[in-house]
Amino acid sequence: MDEQALTERLITYDTSNPEGIKKAAGFVKGWLEARDIPVEEIGIREMPLLAATVGQQGAPKVVFHGHLDVVPGRQEQFTPRVEGDRLYGRGAYDMKGALAAMMGALQELREERGVNVLFAVVPDEESEEEIDRGTDFLIRNGYTGDFAVTGEPTDLHIGVQAKGVLALRLEVSGTAAHGSTPWLGDNAILKALDVFRSIESLPFARESSDLFDRPSINLGRILGGDRLNKVPDSCVIDVDIRYLPGQDPATIRAQIAELPCVSVVAQFHRMPAIVERNNPFVRVLSECASKLLDTETISVGRDGASDAICFIEAGVPAVEYGPRGAGHHGPAEWVSLSSLESYRQTLVEFVRLIPKRLSGEPHLRIA
Repeated sequence: MDEQALTERLITYDTSNPEGIKKAAGFVKGWLEARDIPVEEIGIREMPLLAATVGQQGAPKVVFHGHLDVVPGRQEQFTPRVEGDRLYGRGAYDMKGALAAMMGALQELREERGVNVLFAVVPDEESEEEIDRGTDFLIRNGYTGDFAVTGEPTDLHIGVQAKGVLALRLEVSGTAAHGSTPWLGDNAILKALDVFRSIESLPFARESSDLFDRPSINLGRILGGDRLNKVPDSCVIDVDIRYLPGQDPATIRAQIAELPCVSVVAQFHRMPAIVERNNPFVRVLSECASKLLDTETISVGRDGASDAICFIEAGVPAVEYGPRGAGHHGPAEWVSLSSLESYRQTLVEFVRLIPKRLSGEPHLRIA
């Protein structure tokens, strides 16, 4: 199995836009069907969702879950580049390398007995859509299982917790004046920067938990001013808050709303992801992953959120587990080529151990 070639091919598709997503999905579908793995294609917002199933029907079902979309990158980032063990390119680490390895694992598991594997690929994990998200749509339509692994970047550790998302659009008010006399006005753009610094100093921002030292707070967008020669009297900022398990998003919002001259005009919210470490599937995956690591396999808290929470909210335990690398969403994103092979082998071993290790679990559909 050549994970490198597959990852490189996936990187060449600019999947930060719908057209690139469609082309990449067509490649994935064709690759699987050429290996006698039937694929269902479902549309959502004119973009494709893919679902392929192998193994024994009626047996415990594991979901290999991933996304094709990436955040925008520079043009050269869609030309893969190899330096030693590192494969550079947009999406290499988040998460086209993991997708390639999952495709290879699915091929190996085609004839597996005693277990069922669903490979689910969505086009919109990176999007800001709060309704009709691809993973929610799949789950509502029965494309789910007993346990899910989403291939987000974790450096071969098992992510059992992830921060929640509270993305807020805030409107900051000021006072207009002529641009030649700014001292007669109250510049809303400058005030918005002060508001952001104030958010970083609020009580919730100083809290910690067992796997996280603090929440993450990012100023993602500033929208302000309508004339060069006018002191702006309004500014909108988009603040991305990744809050800790155990924190209350309503309390966070209330603390922000109490800041002077600030109105909360919109929000996007996703709950934190939490999976019990003693979940039987987590134990089996940890047994397999531990062969690749010198440290604890499941002590990972993910700063970023993922669609794993969609499965968890539907009652399906889900973890994040992906290959080694660095720089996702940045200018020098890369994935470790050697870890892609190790990652695929671990997924295959994990699936094959499920019937043996979990045969005593009465709630599972062991054939």
